[in-house]
Amino acid sequence: GLHPESEESSSLLRTAVSVLQSSYLDCTSRDGFQYSQAILVENDVFLNELKAFAQAKEAAGYSQEELEETFAFLLFDNEDEAKEVCQTGLRINTSSISTLGDPAKGVYISKYADCLHPRPWHHGKSGYIVIFKLIKGKVKAVCENYSTSYTCPSPGYDCHIAVSRNTVTSRTSPFQAFERSQYYVYEVSGGSVAERPRQICPYMVI
Repeated sequence: GLHPESEESSSLLRTAVSVLQSSYLDCTSRDGFQYSQAILVENDVFLNELKAFAQAKEAAGYSQEELEETFAFLLFDNEDEAKEVCQTGLRINTSSISTLGDPAKGVYISKYADCLHPRPWHHGKSGYIVIFKLIKGKVKAVCENYSTSYTCPSPGYDCHIAVSRNTVTSRTSPFQAFERSQYYVYEVSGGSVAERPRQICPYMVI
């Protein structure tokens, strides 16, 4: 017997697709992607840590805007990698990008759901996108740094973005658009760096 797709999973897919589509850089992406299945990540540890992060920052006087939850995205070629991130969270030392900050002290994550890779997405390619909830906190725009002396996390901030991010358009090369639309997120307390910043919480795999 074939089981009809449950209401729950189809409404989950609709939610996921609307999150993705509202986070496209290029409006033509709407026709270019097909999404087949969404899985909700249910991890109370991460959700509670996200809440705890928000409460701590609210107590520290952050504005509502700084505490607002947004979405951010990572692309994986295979399902195992995507699932692993959902189980272990997004950890430092996993990024190959280093332009906005030291990858050993923070994590990188994409702002746009259609700009997840430095190379153009070719026809027929598929992958797994993990949607994360993100509280950006205090954001600092930094210059892209292509040297090997990496930019360190800025004291008093939680996130770096590229100064040139405002110049990303659908005409920017995929590589530049990808690099410039990253968030570099970190959590530093008392001089030590969190291995998994609490302000990023895996939400769905699609």
